[in-house]
Amino acid sequence: MPDWLIWMILAVALGIAEAFTLTFVLGLVAVAALVAALLGAIGLPVAVQIIGFAATATAGLVLVRPIIQRQMTRGPDARSGAAALVGRSAVVLREVDGDQGLIKLSGEEWSARCIDEDLVIPVGTHVDVMEIDGATAVVYPREALP
Repeated sequence: MPDWLIWMILAVALGIAEAFTLTFVLGLVAVAALVAALLGAIGLPVAVQIIGFAATATAGLVLVRPIIQRQMTRGPDARSGAAALVGRSAVVLREVDGDQGLIKLSGEEWSARCIDEDLVIPVGTHVDVMEIDGATAVVYPREALP
């Protein structure tokens, strides 16, 4: 059996195993086996095939795998919808207390209530949106009130 065929069988087996584990280790080693199969197919000696396999596997595990892992564990880049409004600043249009009020948030008027039920936020005060509860922004004053 030719050397390149053995490397190809190894690459396929590692690729199938990667599909079940999703660790990105076996897939990178499968790519290294494909490189070794290519080297064997063009007629290079087994020693060169092994060196090519080792170099490609090492490069994949050291250079590529950390990038893949970082991309997989990273959260979404941009929030959308109501979640995008959390953390934004707004201005009070109608006095906000623990039950009701009105703010201008991202160019729109939103019903609002204060996260601190005992606090009353006067008109004109800048507030931060702490959360969105249905169609109501839950806010807290940006600066201490007098």
